[in-house]
Amino acid sequence: MLAYLVRRFLLMLLTLFGISVIIFALLRLVPGNIADILFDSAGLINPAEKAQIERELGLDKPIPVQYAIWIGGLLHGDLGYSYVSERPALEEILPRIPITAKLAALALAFSILLGVPFGVISAVKQNTWLDYLLRVVSLSGLSMPAFWLGLLILMVFVAQFGSIPIYSEEPKSFWDAFVMFAIPAAAVGFRSSALIMRLTRSSMLEVLRQDYIRTARAKGASDSSVNYHHALRNAILPVVTVIGIEAAFLVGGLIVTETVFNIPGVARFLVEAIRWRDYPIVQNLVMFIAIIVVVVNFLVDLLYAALDPRIKYSD
Repeated sequence: MLAYLVRRFLLMLLTLFGISVIIFALLRLVPGNIADILFDSAGLINPAEKAQIERELGLDKPIPVQYAIWIGGLLHGDLGYSYVSERPALEEILPRIPITAKLAALALAFSILLGVPFGVISAVKQNTWLDYLLRVVSLSGLSMPAFWLGLLILMVFVAQFGSIPIYSEEPKSFWDAFVMFAIPAAAVGFRSSALIMRLTRSSMLEVLRQDYIRTARAKGASDSSVNYHHALRNAILPVVTVIGIEAAFLVGGLIVTETVFNIPGVARFLVEAIRWRDYPIVQNLVMFIAIIVVVVNFLVDLLYAALDPRIKYSD
């Protein structure tokens, strides 16, 4: 077990190193930097002033030197300064993390609470009208992009209530705070819930065909005991893996949703930073997201072993 943990830790470090190199290189391959954007937006072309800005920001140094400076600062907790606001990157990022964390947690909770129970019901009621209805809903969820669903929700709110839910740092009540996050979370989590529902259904159907399920029924076990005590405990294992992956990749849906609902979270900030070629912000945010993805996948592996004693990570 210890050897496995050491190998996984080293693999995590190698993965993060690879991601850091890729994101650093991709940003430099994009035409133009912040100096070009500033001068283009102002309609000015002054090579001397542009070169001075690049020197001040360290953009005139060789690419390997720029990478070494960034990684060295990152390892010492120095994330650099934002090119746009000229404030420390950490001060720009930290206030936005709780906002995105709340939204992601609600979206994940929505996905699990909707996907797993309805997946079980669809499997237990196989080939009934309820099963067909849930399968249509899940297929629709997989077909709907998060941005389209978000816009649809806003249109419904405008048509029914004459207004849309607006983000506020000081909501008037708990209900306002809940609605402010719950609606965009539902827009993000609906697709994940559809995926979890379909996987839960297929996994349950596979388990329900096993011999030990028929044995449990022959011994007089009730339907609820067979479905939830025997079948679901084994069917949930592949679903846990998918939930972990979906949790890690929720940021993709949050980028669009935070923009549509005007929520000042990490995902929306990342889009703005990319637009302005704010390298310190983009690099550090992508590394932060990469760390979350890698750690979540590692925890899912450990949880998988905890749920199924047959799985052992040998030395």
